[in-house]
Amino acid sequence: MDGTTPPTTQNPALPYFGVAFVVLVGVTIVGVAGLAYFLAFPEIRAGAAPAICETAVQASPVEQATQSQCTPLESVVKTLTDEERRIIEVLNAHDGKYLQKYIRKEAGLSRLKTHRIIARFAERGLVTLEKTGNTNQVSLANWLKK
Repeated sequence: MDGTTPPTTQNPALPYFGVAFVVLVGVTIVGVAGLAYFLAFPEIRAGAAPAICETAVQASPVEQATQSQCTPLESVVKTLTDEERRIIEVLNAHDGKYLQKYIRKEAGLSRLKTHRIIARFAERGLVTLEKTGNTNQVSLANWLKK
């Protein structure tokens, strides 16, 4: 023995333990953040969709079946902006059919704003348009009138 220490051999799997540790820490951090978000925003839970129509929570299933369901129009109106809601209310007040120039006046909106909103409604299938002279005849879709 001449006092020299034998060379040590390094385990070839040792660098992979460092990578595995970093991945484990990353997954833990993402999991904790996801849990915190889930607890902070309970509306994202499965089955916890917000109710669109007002129903009695304590009613039995038989009573819920006999209660009147909300109409498609009521459901759609709850998703609209104030300006969009005004246009739908004007149409509804006139049995679902009215000229665009009069809708503009009754809703208190500019010509451009009224046109853009009604064009969006037509794209979504909420209204149908029929050209009448210099204006449009705007009609609520049949599925909204029910």
